[in-house]
This record gives sequence, C-alpha cells and structure tokens, in this order.
Amino acid sequence: MSAIEEEHVRGGGIFKDISADDDEMQPTVLESLCMNCYQNGTTRLLLTKIPFFKEIIISSFTCANCHWSNTEIQSAGRIQEQGVTYSLRVKSKEDMNREVVKADSATVRIPELDFEIPAFTQKGSLSTIEGLIDRAVAGLEQDQPIRRATDPAVAEKIEEFIEKLKKLKDVKEEFTLIIDDPSGNSFVENPHAPQKDVALSVSHYKRTAQQNATLGIEDEQTGEEDKEKSGDDIDTMRNEVLVFDTNCPECNAPASTNMKLVQIPHFKEVIIMATNCDSCGHRTNEVKSGGATEEQGTRITLHITDPSDMSRDLLKSETCQVLIPELEFELGMAALGGKFTTLEGLLKDIKDLIVSKNPFTCGDSSTSERTEKLQLFGKKLDQLMAGEIDAHIILDDPAGNSYLQNVYAPDPDPEMKIEKYTRTFEQNEELGLNDMKTEGYENS
Repeated sequence: MSAIEEEHVRGGGIFKDISADDDEMQPTVLESLCMNCYQNGTTRLLLTKIPFFKEIIISSFTCANCHWSNTEIQSAGRIQEQGVTYSLRVKSKEDMNREVVKADSATVRIPELDFEIPAFTQKGSLSTIEGLIDRAVAGLEQDQPIRRATDPAVAEKIEEFIEKLKKLKDVKEEFTLIIDDPSGNSFVENPHAPQKDVALSVSHYKRTAQQNATLGIEDEQTGEEDKEKSGDDIDTMRNEVLVFDTNCPECNAPASTNMKLVQIPHFKEVIIMATNCDSCGHRTNEVKSGGATEEQGTRITLHITDPSDMSRDLLKSETCQVLIPELEFELGMAALGGKFTTLEGLLKDIKDLIVSKNPFTCGDSSTSERTEKLQLFGKKLDQLMAGEIDAHIILDDPAGNSYLQNVYAPDPDPEMKIEKYTRTFEQNEELGLNDMKTEGYENS
C-alpha cells in the first residue's frame, strides 16, 4: 500500500483543508528521478483543498546533486459542467494584488498588448495578477541569451515586449486581463464581495465538442451524436428513483447518485439528483430543468414581508441570477448550481458561500476590513431570514427555468411579480442559442 493510500485509510480522505497546524499539513515525500541530471531527487506532495478551486495537488521537487528545483500546482477536482471566462479591467495597483487561480487548461490574454498565454503551456498556479505577469516575463527571458547570440533582431523585439509587460505592473494605463478556462476551475478574486465588482465580469459557457476532447472528457464525435430516450423510458423515470454509480466529488470514493423526475405544481418537470458519500459524509444535490429553454426570460420579484415567506419552495436553475437590491448583492449565473429548496435554504447557501466557505476571510488572504464586511453581510442575511429587514429578492433567469412558489395559487400573489422579457444577444450567446438552429435547417 502506498503512502497516499495509507493516508486515505487513516484520515477518511486524502485531501486536507489548508491549516496552520503542521501535524495536519505533512507532505508525502517520494524519491524520484531528476530530469536535469538523471540522478535521484526528492518530490514532496501535498494534497489539500482550496475553496473555489476544489482539490489541488502541490508538488515540489529538489535535487541535491545539481540543485535543480521545480514547483507546480495541479487541479485534482472534477471538471466543472461549464467553462468560465473572467474579464477584469485593471485600473490600479490594488488590482494587481487580486488573487488568481489559473488552471493549466486556462488561456490568459491581454488584448492591449496582443499577448496570449495558450492553454497547457504553463502548469496551474495560485498567485496574484502581478505574479501572472512576473511568470510570463520569466518565461520570455529564459531563452534571451541564446536569442541574442543567434538572432539579435528577434531578441531585441522580445526585449521591448518584456519591458511593456513590466510596465503593466505600474498601472499607468488601464488594461484588460482575460482568463478563459473551459474546465471551469479558474478563479479571479472579487475584493468587494459580496457586492458586485463593476471591473470584473464573469460568464459561463457550454464547452464545444473540441474543448471536451482537449480536456479528455468526451470524444470529439460524441458531442455531435443525438441520442433520444423512448417514451417508455421517460415513463419509467417518472415513476422510479434511478440509481447509478459515481465517485464522490470530495474524496473520490465510490458513491451512489439518486435521480428522479419531479413535477412542480403550476410549473414544469425537473430532474433532481442527490449524491451521498458513506466514506466522508459529503452530501450534494442538484436540479436540472426537464424542459427546453423558454422563448422568453423570466424575472421573479418577491417582496419579503413575513418570516413565513422563508418556507416558500424555490427552484433556482443554473442560469439564474439572484439579486437582493437592499443589500447591494448579486449572485451570478452558475453560482451554487441548480437547486430545489426553500427561500430560507437558498439564503443559507448564499451565506455559506460568501461568509463561511470564503477563502479570503481566513489565513494569509484575509484582511480585517474584508472579514468585517463579510461578517456584517452575514448578519444582514440572518436578519432577513428572521423577518427583521424589509427587502426584495429577485430571481432573474434568461432561460425561464426558475420558479418561486405562489402561496396564493391559483390566485395572483400580491407580494410577487413575474415578468417575461426578451433576451439580449449577449444572453442568448451565454446560453448557446445564437448558433442553434431548429427550424428550416433542411434547406440551409
């Protein structure tokens, strides 16, 4: 049995939370081959968990013979269901200190310099925006001595470009940093959380068949095949709870996922999936819409007037945004995934995401001002759930697949307003509808 397997048996999971306790953060030490001098060196592996980046493997190699060393971070978590693109307008030196998780599958671009770091050309890293630029500069400077000897003209042009990259750190002029990660495992810090960051835009998208093939999760031809279930199969799914084997997203141990089709009164059919892990106790549930994307988007606004409103059933699809104007709060698409819960359950999940499980409220990443602000936001959510704050909650779903219970049904709810609206081009683009043609394709 290997050292990693032994740790899995002892601790009930091989990925440990980041901790200041040295006893909890002991790395696994392995003897391995040095690729520089081909003598034996030492590799240290630390398997840990970082919120918003799932599980990661930190590896550090050192060779006592030639003194060569190498450090890298690899994602050990599952690939997310959607890709993600972060676009940040860097306006000040404070923005350079934003923490960034860059997966190895992510592409980094700076349009103003026509600069791009292609996917899989760098290992995954946890750093800052300044750290990303320093790493890019170091990569370009690495072969400069050879270029100066073999091609001085090219070396001179690269040197000029390196100087431009270095000047970005002074932020004398604004520039845009774009991180596009089809795996969905990259992240850019919002220092203003839980408020919306006007300088940072986050969009999720459906991967193409080619991107799935690049990530190794689906054959390129598979995405082009259209498989349909028969009517008998659908009827069976409506009447039974389907169980299929999977792996726990936390400890990767074998687990079971239950799936069932459920009809929500006065709404539509949804698919509810729940996974329970007997090894580590992790539990998760997810909801998918059982129908197609609606022709119009839906915006549901509820005026919370009584604590009894917290018991209203709520379906939040993956494409739904949640807004609380009185708290200046906005939760973007795909955050928290799809959920079928109550209004109180959704607010508790938001509190856990923003306050309890936020990596920037503890450890080296935290500041007293940021922690105090997030703790205050958590208290306001508690007051909202207790009915002590008069507020509105808005579910804005461009796909039209979200729902909030009308306790007066079938009569109108005086405290709830449901609006239908036409999606913008950008919203259709995010939903992948602009390139989808379902009519008249025979003649095109």
